[in-house]
Amino acid sequence: MKLGLIMADTLSAGAIVGIVLGCIALLVLIILISCIRIVHQTNKYVVERLGAYHATWGVGIHMLFPFIDKVTQVVSMKEQVKDFDPQPVITKDNVTMQIDTVVFFQITDPKLYCYGVENPISAIENLSATTLRNIIGELDLDDTLTSRDLINTKMRSILDEATDPWGIKVNRVEVKNILPPKDIRDAMERQMRAEREKREKILLAEGEKQSAILVAEGNKESAILKAEAEKQTKIKNAEGEAESIKKVKEAEAEGIIMIRDAEAKGLEALKNANVDNKVLTLKSYEALAKVADGQSTKLIVPSDLANVTTLAATISEVVKADKKNSK
Repeated sequence: MKLGLIMADTLSAGAIVGIVLGCIALLVLIILISCIRIVHQTNKYVVERLGAYHATWGVGIHMLFPFIDKVTQVVSMKEQVKDFDPQPVITKDNVTMQIDTVVFFQITDPKLYCYGVENPISAIENLSATTLRNIIGELDLDDTLTSRDLINTKMRSILDEATDPWGIKVNRVEVKNILPPKDIRDAMERQMRAEREKREKILLAEGEKQSAILVAEGNKESAILKAEAEKQTKIKNAEGEAESIKKVKEAEAEGIIMIRDAEAKGLEALKNANVDNKVLTLKSYEALAKVADGQSTKLIVPSDLANVTTLAATISEVVKADKKNSK
């Protein structure tokens, strides 16, 4: 009986010890598993050991020393964008306006980012606001509205230099909005409307001027072309009349030459031919008939048609009369 009780107590103690050991092993396993860290591609882990900086973990699997090591911060290495609230600024000509900016930055050193400044984002926002006030204070209203590239470049340069000790690289700064006071906006709108109306009137006047010039040039060219056409017409008409007169005179001259040649040949034939007075008289009548058909204004008829000498004189007188008429 006692032996059985002793064996039962022994088994109970062993079971309890086994359970305790199993719990301890399970707890150790859980602790070890919880100390495993997997670092992704774009992240960096800043690890402290006993409250001091120990290491910066990159991509891969890492193990923390239980109860000694601690992941202080997970830092993203991607480029980040922060849109800050509008900041009141005063221009050189004492105009108050609201300007908000957008800052593009990237963390280059996780250790400096964690230990360089208490709150890096707030520090960048405050630095951006003070830098913006300094830059706008050197510009008047018109320059502020038209010099965004200048403002962006100056702010990026100043912020980039100031954030180097914090492990931050400022890649770009953009002025998002510039909001002048309402009365300034109303005045600018009226000025813009007046400028547009002025340009409209100038363009209309230029258009009317160009139209009048083109019309005048068209009328001028039309008159010149018309005068030139009339001139060419008169020249052509004169040339045609001159050519016509020339042809008529040439035809008359050729006709006179032909008549003269025919008369000369006729006289020569009469001199050489052996004809009697009847034939000569007949030929004389035929010659007189031909001469009568012409345009001569003077005609001499001999009393003795049989006289060859008288006939020759008659023909010669007719030729001279024709020549005078042709002149």
